[in-house]
Amino acid sequence: MKLEGKHKFGEIDGKRGTIVEKGATKERVEFLKELLEHNGFEVLIQEDKRRKEEDPVTYTIGVTDLIFNPTIWIYERKLKTKDGKIVTQDYWFQRDEEVFPQYWEKKFK
Repeated sequence: MKLEGKHKFGEIDGKRGTIVEKGATKERVEFLKELLEHNGFEVLIQEDKRRKEEDPVTYTIGVTDLIFNPTIWIYERKLKTKDGKIVTQDYWFQRDEEVFPQYWEKKFK
């Protein structure tokens, strides 16, 4: 997973919107859905087609806002957690639950 500058559009369950992530696991979808809904977006989720029956179930997640771009919203510090903290790239990718919006304040482990 990575943040891309390219804006992706698509259709999920008959609604046009911005594609946030493809190939997401159920846990990832739950995390992003909660975060995006908290920030006022209508979230769209669709199960991806599997080539083989034994392939894992993945999902495409999007929002109905055609202007939304995750990269821009993260780096412009527009996304907030439930407790009002700024969402960072590490938080978005679930690498770290701690939110350190200023790199100079981050305590290195």
